[in-house]
Amino acid sequence: MARAADVRPIIKLRSTAGTGFTYVTRKNRRNDPDRLVLKKYDPVVRRHVDFKEER
Repeated sequence: MARAADVRPIIKLRSTAGTGFTYVTRKNRRNDPDRLVLKKYDPVVRRHVDFKEER
């Protein structure tokens, strides 16, 4: 069971708008070894912004 946790770690995606809003998700380390940057909705500023991975 621990093997699945190594391949798919839980990560936080923090908003680049400076609001402090975060999403929590899992990522596949084999497909995305670098830090993720996803465009998602930030309800504080009420628009889509980039969310960067933090560990």
